[in-house]
Amino acid sequence: MLKIRNPHLKDTKNIKSFGFLSNGEEVFCYKLFNQNGIEIEIINYGAVITSLKVPVSKNEKVDVVLGFDSLENYINSFSLPNAPYLGAIVGRYAGRINNAEFILNGNKVELTKNHGSHQIHGGIDGFSKALWEVIKYESNTIILQFISQNNDENFPGQLTTQINYKFTEENELKVEMTAKTTEDTIINLTQHSYFNLDGHSETIVNQELFVNSSKTLETNIENIPTGNYFELNRSPFDFNSPKECPTKIDNTFVLNKNDEVAATLFSTKNNLKMSFFTNQPAVHIYVGGNCFNQIKGKENVSYHTLSGICFEAQNFPDAPNHEHFPSAVLKKDETYLHKTIFKFEKI
Repeated sequence: MLKIRNPHLKDTKNIKSFGFLSNGEEVFCYKLFNQNGIEIEIINYGAVITSLKVPVSKNEKVDVVLGFDSLENYINSFSLPNAPYLGAIVGRYAGRINNAEFILNGNKVELTKNHGSHQIHGGIDGFSKALWEVIKYESNTIILQFISQNNDENFPGQLTTQINYKFTEENELKVEMTAKTTEDTIINLTQHSYFNLDGHSETIVNQELFVNSSKTLETNIENIPTGNYFELNRSPFDFNSPKECPTKIDNTFVLNKNDEVAATLFSTKNNLKMSFFTNQPAVHIYVGGNCFNQIKGKENVSYHTLSGICFEAQNFPDAPNHEHFPSAVLKKDETYLHKTIFKFEKI
């Protein structure tokens, strides 16, 4: 009998142990599914999506996200030359913060540095390494919660965050993130899965990408936003008409409208389409998943620079340091709300 962290969970037949942390805490894997045969597995370490299997024929399902078979590999992946954050929730602040500092309410906040002189993806021990508490679990829904203490990574305020993963009968994976803080702070969460509609052991180069954006953020040599925008019209990163995935991309696309599709990915091999929707002002798109031949992915697969494509719905990187960017401030009497949908269709 599994000793589940939350004793109020009743349905344990689709829960399995996923290993133990160094402090002895057990990590569990939870399976969600819908009536159309889609299955997703999530662990409460990092609130990570470890697999997402989509039917592409009567007898075949394709696992369309990158991941690892063991907890040890997820932990060890943070020691890679460029940690991939496979499938994890990233926070408190996704993306880079220049010089790991910003001004809030007239006071300078100096964060921990984990990317040269900057901070990236929440710092040294961000949300992707946290053990989340499962507060609700059903066959198609899981809600996870993490309480980040005041001054974690030097961010102000105790931040209580909940992630709600829900699968619908319309083959939509809905990801809703909410957060409340005890004092004014900044926040920018994202879900960091790498997708490959041909299967996680393949390359993404033959898949077609569409992005509903007319401009990206201009960045310096360290990929820090300058505060300027780059118009995409007829540039190599203009994906307003679908074209093959780029072999190298690490760019923040400003989204045209929140009530329209933000991006799509299409596999001609499987005739499978993923549509991406969000209420966030941008999507950072990154191709990678490289494990540098140091750690094997699921099913002993070697992940490389073209293994997957990541759609990071979020606010702008370094927004706290640019007054004309959308505000990343969460006040203590407000609730942060982030919605993202991944919809799968056979075409």
